[in-house]
Amino acid sequence: MAQTTNDLTPKEIVAALDKYIIGQETAKRNVAIALRNRWRRMQVHSEIKGDITPNNLLMIGATGVGKTEIARRLAKISNAPFVKVEASKFTEVGYVGRDVESMVRDLVEQSISMVKKAKEEEVQEKAAQQVEDIVLDALIPPISHHTHAGRDLSSMPAKEELHLNEGTREGFRKKLKSGELDEKKIEISVSMPHPMGMGMVGGSMMDETSVMNLQDMLSSMLPRRSKKRKVTIAEAKRLLLPEEIHKLIDMDLVKEEALAKAQYTGIIFIDEIDKIASLSSPSSGPDVSREGVQRDLLPIVEGSAVHTKYGLIYTDYMLFIAAGAFHVCKPADLIPELQGRFPIRVELGSLTKEDFKRILQEPKNALTKQYQALFAAEKVTLTFDKDALNEIATIAFQINEHVENIGARRLHTVMSHLLNEFLFEVPDKIPSGQHISVTRTLVTERLGPLAKHRNLSEYIL
Repeated sequence: MAQTTNDLTPKEIVAALDKYIIGQETAKRNVAIALRNRWRRMQVHSEIKGDITPNNLLMIGATGVGKTEIARRLAKISNAPFVKVEASKFTEVGYVGRDVESMVRDLVEQSISMVKKAKEEEVQEKAAQQVEDIVLDALIPPISHHTHAGRDLSSMPAKEELHLNEGTREGFRKKLKSGELDEKKIEISVSMPHPMGMGMVGGSMMDETSVMNLQDMLSSMLPRRSKKRKVTIAEAKRLLLPEEIHKLIDMDLVKEEALAKAQYTGIIFIDEIDKIASLSSPSSGPDVSREGVQRDLLPIVEGSAVHTKYGLIYTDYMLFIAAGAFHVCKPADLIPELQGRFPIRVELGSLTKEDFKRILQEPKNALTKQYQALFAAEKVTLTFDKDALNEIATIAFQINEHVENIGARRLHTVMSHLLNEFLFEVPDKIPSGQHISVTRTLVTERLGPLAKHRNLSEYIL
């Protein structure tokens, strides 16, 4: 499980972000402060606690400079529910399309999933024990007062029979644990889901949330169906474990905890917010009320109550991080009320040639390490010379300069062009045990034309 902000100071949060994100120190410092402030608020015991709300951030920068990655890693560090939405996908109320409240519902769903998964891990061992007992009962039914009604179980023969039954069950339990009986077939009772088929009922008259709520309500009213199946013990364990886990989890408690988690620690990342800014000059083409979407966003960011299938949730203490390139407009083109709800503005700089070099080597999930892992799966060793990495960084930087600047994503294109031929030849022409060394000469031969021929480069993402 990820560390929580209880364990991390702002400096430690930045250090954790440094493992995956190169540069952008100002942005990392600001999100670290925002994250720590949430923990600080929880330590406040005076009446002013209710007035302390998060300082939402607006990140401004070209695509591929790390805006999304910073927000996503921040959520992982804090073990907080996180959703990423694109502002351009929303439409004003009254139009066909997604309404802005759906992002809050998505966050709650994510929170439910996180809390449920944590609860499942807590009861996993107990559920596995219960599954073992069910399988054992199917193999060697236990002797009980019910199965021997009318008999005196205190008599010597009955005691011996009971002792023998317990000994046999323990012997089979050991075999179950070791997997010796996995291929043996037994008959078990498995719960069957109810086929709801609400699509036609909902139609265009009901939104997605209403349909889901109605399905859940009807599902809870109908009795659970079960079906007898003859399966192997290995398959029985797989089928029965989720059922036993479900029985051990109190879903009312999960919902209560998840709503609180989403409400007080949730992070919503609104990307492409510049796409809904009202341009100074009239724009051509379809435009489903950009200002209308902004005004719909405003109460959510300000703090409002949203109805979800799990209950009412308030958005006052959620952290909103908005981001956009703002190439053809500026933050001032957003409506003033919405601008005021993102008081912390951070500009992320374009990546330099040195940044590209570091991105190739330093992050825990660096592209070079990813490709090395892919080749290692075929038992082929891949290494990169230092000069080769410098050349890759230089070429990626040059293509960004001459064509569209897509930031670090350019490295994916360049590395793919460089290594795809090797990936195709493994393992047919390059068998296991071989070593591939990427040198500067190889990089120049395969990537040189990309940097020289601009017309060709324009077709590369």
